[in-house]
Amino acid sequence: MASSSAVLVTLLIASYVAAAAATTFDVGDGHGWDTGVDYTDWTVGKTFAVGDTLVFNYTRKAHTVTEVSQSGYDACAGGNSVSNDDSGATTVTLTTPGVHYFICDVPGHCAGGMKLAVTAAVVGGDVGSTTGSTIPAGDAGGSSLVPATRAVAVGALLIMLIPLF
Repeated sequence: MASSSAVLVTLLIASYVAAAAATTFDVGDGHGWDTGVDYTDWTVGKTFAVGDTLVFNYTRKAHTVTEVSQSGYDACAGGNSVSNDDSGATTVTLTTPGVHYFICDVPGHCAGGMKLAVTAAVVGGDVGSTTGSTIPAGDAGGSSLVPATRAVAVGALLIMLIPLF
């Protein structure tokens, strides 16, 4: 009985921690997705991972959240976009590792700085967590490696709790 209780508690904790590990980011914080915001500064100190969610808040129809390839990002061109929304509240879950590129496709907005590139890493996998950043045009998208702190926290919690059962 004690061993099945331990397994149940471990599974419950693991599922809770997995859900808690995903982070929701309000792009631009209080400024939202708008002109005049430095998205390079906004990403400083933030770590993005697969499963995290980006929430873009903006004036409906005044801007777009257009996910593009690196070439679309570099050229500020949304013609071959992955997705495009102008609803005023766009939520994007980072479902794959790698760099994700977003622009506002309203003429002049991207060129004026409304562009964001974030690198989503696999947490606890073979790929280290990476710091998100806006990536200047022409950059290959490299980013600094930082410890996979979420995976370390989950592991430490489980190691502490398992002996209790």
